[in-house]
Formats: sequence, C-alpha cells, structure tokens
Amino acid sequence: MSLFQQPVGRLALTLPGATRIFHEHHIDFCCGGRMSLEQAATQAGVDIETLVTALQALPAGNPSDHDWQEASNDELIDHILERYHAVHRQQLPELIRMARRVEQVHGERDTCPNGLADLFTTIHQEMESHMQKEEQILFPMLRKGMGAQARGPIAVMRHEHDDHGENLEQVMLLTNNITPPKGACTTWRALYTAISEFREDLMQHIHLENNLLFERAG
Repeated sequence: MSLFQQPVGRLALTLPGATRIFHEHHIDFCCGGRMSLEQAATQAGVDIETLVTALQALPAGNPSDHDWQEASNDELIDHILERYHAVHRQQLPELIRMARRVEQVHGERDTCPNGLADLFTTIHQEMESHMQKEEQILFPMLRKGMGAQARGPIAVMRHEHDDHGENLEQVMLLTNNITPPKGACTTWRALYTAISEFREDLMQHIHLENNLLFERAG
C-alpha cells in the first residue's frame, strides 16, 4: 500500500517522527486516524506531495523510541494512566488559572482569547468524566480480555474523543493557532506554551487509544 492510502493513525504508530510532521501540518492523526494520508491532507489543505516527501525523509527508527505496538494491553493502559491521565489532571487546572489571569488583565485587547478559561473549564469537566469512565469501566474490561463485550463502551469513548477534538479546534480558533500576539506578557506566552504541550499530549493520548488499544478490541 502506498503512503497515500495508508491510514494516518497507522503511520503515526509505525513511523517515528511522523506525529511531529502531522502536528506541523495540522493533520488530525488521533480522532481522524482512520483517514488515508491523502484524505487527511485534502481536509487540512496540505499538498500531499509535500507531506509524503517529509515523511519519506524521516530517519530510521530511534532505538529509544518505544514501540507501543509490542506492548501488552496492561502495559499500554498503565502508560496511558501515568503519562496522560495523571498529566492532564495537572495541566488543566493550571491552564484554567492562567487563562483566567490573562483575560482579567488583558480582556480589553482585541487579541485577548476571551472565553478561553470557560472553554478549558468545560474541557476539564468533560475529560475528568471521560477518564473516570475509562478507569472504572473500560480499562478493567480490556485488562480482563473482554474486548468483544467492550465494543459499546469503546464506541462511546470514540465519540467523546471526537468531542475533545472539537474542543481543541475551538482552542485553536481562540488563540490564533496558539500564536501569542506582539507584546504579549510573560503569563500570556507561558499560557500558550502550556496549551501547545497539552494539545500535543492529548492528541498522542487519543491516538494510542483510538488507533491501538481500541483497535485491538475489535
């Protein structure tokens, strides 16, 4: 199968460095992981040849890159809980605090992302509910090898992942693609740096679930 036709989620799993290129070109490899590279490029308005050239230029796999395709369900779930669930619970309250501060101080500026703190409050609430459902219901089922019985909960989690993706799009709109304006204060710049980190973490988190853990369950 040519690169053009390969699902972007599969490329993100098998090509070390691909996720960095996808981030740069705003290719949705998590919620949109089942789309072919060609479809994803068209949706993002990216020249497919440019994308393919960048992917083909990636160096061979780095020995330090962990191949989660080789991990057991238990190992993958443990990684998701430690690296993403725990981290998001630290990230989101701080994002809300910083966004609220920026809006309070700079709310009169046209470039101020007014409404961002409320949006992150919604994201925090929705993600906490989502993660608890995974921790209390879905992940225990997958640890027990109950993949077939877990199809219903997985469908719900995929739908909620799509909602997270839509929330990220709103964040991008409010922040001019996470680009601080000229003259932005230190807190404003720190907020946008933290948003960029959160966005990359959340996309990688959803990617590992949608394109690997959930796919295994059938």
